[in-house]
Amino acid sequence: MARGAQADVLVIGGGVIGLAVAWRAAQRGLRKVVVVDPSPGGGAAHVAAGMLAPVTELQYGEEPLLRLGMASNERYASFVAELTEASGGEDTGYRRCGTLAVALDSDDREELRELHAFHQRLGLDSTWLTGREARRLEPMLAPGVRGGLHVADDHQVDGRRLLKALIFACERANVVIHRAEAVELLVEDRRAVGARLSTLETVTADQIVLAAGPYSHRLPGLPEGVLPAIRPVKGQILRLRIPEAYRPFLSRNVRAVVRGQHLYLVPRENGELVIGATTEEQGYDTTVTAGGVYELLRDAHELVPGITELPLVETSAGLRPGSPDNAPLLGPTELPGLVAATGHYRNGVLLTPVTADLVAEYLATGEVPDLARPFTPARFSPARPTTKAHA
Repeated sequence: MARGAQADVLVIGGGVIGLAVAWRAAQRGLRKVVVVDPSPGGGAAHVAAGMLAPVTELQYGEEPLLRLGMASNERYASFVAELTEASGGEDTGYRRCGTLAVALDSDDREELRELHAFHQRLGLDSTWLTGREARRLEPMLAPGVRGGLHVADDHQVDGRRLLKALIFACERANVVIHRAEAVELLVEDRRAVGARLSTLETVTADQIVLAAGPYSHRLPGLPEGVLPAIRPVKGQILRLRIPEAYRPFLSRNVRAVVRGQHLYLVPRENGELVIGATTEEQGYDTTVTAGGVYELLRDAHELVPGITELPLVETSAGLRPGSPDNAPLLGPTELPGLVAATGHYRNGVLLTPVTADLVAEYLATGEVPDLARPFTPARFSPARPTTKAHA
């Protein structure tokens, strides 16, 4: 078995989180950074719509997660500008477009009213609109829209372009990307020291970052109890094309709750319209189903009737990595040498800049940044007092 060179940092997982952490770690001067993934640039972000919506995604009791999301959203413009330069000019599709959340019936309107009041109590910037005002912003909305919330500071990015830019930026920063699978975590003297690869090589490292999404806790060799189970949550998503004659179709992200299910429409500047997403607890299944496609088209048609005129160009499904409390795991685990960057659930693309910054800071200094403290894996340890991320 060949033994690879010693690295400062080994990142297991080459999705958006793993690549961003590797890039930032290299920028912090860590001598050699290695990423291991059989298909770098894949993962949930390759399927995701790329909404950057910490305010409209907010759930009651998630104030710490809101603070983390808002901190990441505030960093996004500078993050993508730096990334575009570092990648040699790759466009990430970042748009400062805002989000309009709308209500389709009186019950939805009351729920949206309560959310608006919650926003106000937290000092968040969201504006209540009547149905007529919402349709004035987005004329393609159904006539029955009863009201809406406009959040100007929610934006979007193209996950696929973001991944491509991160791969180029990593390569230009001399990050080594092994297109192989990590088949075993290597532990010596109760410390993580590297990984054995599907190529029969081993890579050893001073610090190992586990960023393998819903597969993180399944890594062979990982001692029991170091990470809680990261469950896969399936999301089916559609991509439509907006012909030139129909543009502008929508000017901003639009979202609603239809029949109790969250629905969003994300219009890209290149004429793509992304509709998502189902939320299915189906294990590791990524099958696109007729039922999932039907439900998304049916609910989207109820929200924006004109979508039935648009060509359907792609259907896909991905797996969101959900922790037990649906908040990310960031920072050192109970196994020395092993650092977590996983469990981002619906917010992986949104939390990419802040996750990369916080994890890279820990890797470089050994100190857990204050912003990351509510999200360390220690909150799930029965041996320690817990600080719940959703307290």
